[in-house]
Amino acid sequence: MFGFLNIYKPQGITSHDVVSYFRKLTKIKQIGHTGTLDPFAEGVLPICIGKATRLIEYLSDDKAYLATVQFGKNTDSYDLTGNVTETFSSKISKADILTYLPRFNGEIEQIPPIYSAIKVKGKKLYEYARHGENIEIKSRRVIISEIDLKTFNEKEQTAEIYVACSKGTYIRSIAYDLGKLLNCGGYLKKLVRTKAGKFDINFSVKMNDFLSIKDVEENLISPAKMLDYPEYELNEEEYKRIITGQSICNKNINNADTAILFYNNEVSAVACINDGVIKVNKVFV
Repeated sequence: MFGFLNIYKPQGITSHDVVSYFRKLTKIKQIGHTGTLDPFAEGVLPICIGKATRLIEYLSDDKAYLATVQFGKNTDSYDLTGNVTETFSSKISKADILTYLPRFNGEIEQIPPIYSAIKVKGKKLYEYARHGENIEIKSRRVIISEIDLKTFNEKEQTAEIYVACSKGTYIRSIAYDLGKLLNCGGYLKKLVRTKAGKFDINFSVKMNDFLSIKDVEENLISPAKMLDYPEYELNEEEYKRIITGQSICNKNINNADTAILFYNNEVSAVACINDGVIKVNKVFV
């Protein structure tokens, strides 16, 4: 098998649990995912089957989320799984949120939560947290391409916020930072990933709907549908050269840092094209 699955990960399990489920179901070891979702989060989790795992680096890594933020408290993990560290009596309004939300638009500096898997000096941040050790956490630059308030429940003091962002963005940190700006505290109560690159929640399939290898085959997405690069269809002679790692020449094609080579409408290789020379980076046969 060679392709992707657009899986809807349920709450309560890890992203690795999903990978393990499909390894057991298909008896294929070469399976991976394109970006971790915390156990409490749900939504789109692209799964790569077989040699498609070698295409992960070529997939778009922008993400989109629907986040529910609970105001009035802070937690040490910045989400509902952590311990409450502060409680606030002040209440906020929809207008308050709309005043501060635009500050998160564009390129911003963000400090990741201490309970995260980022490594500092060889150890993951959550390992420092669990042992009560202090460690300096440096800010990271991320891009928020869109952030909008969808709903606000004034009585419950909860807001549903849509966020479209770059890889590495912590939505938990946005919840915490927004609460800090509003001087009322805030943590992530619920998180749904709605998009991961070209994988959309509207076309995702629940993990528990996969009961047999036939279900996997029927829902397998061709890599060609998920890769946004120039395409080149090989003839038989070119294909024979490409699969052995040889370069080929065609002066009639445009330069491209990354191009997808096809043979018989199937992905055969990833290559770069420079001055008519097609040089192979990865081969799939």
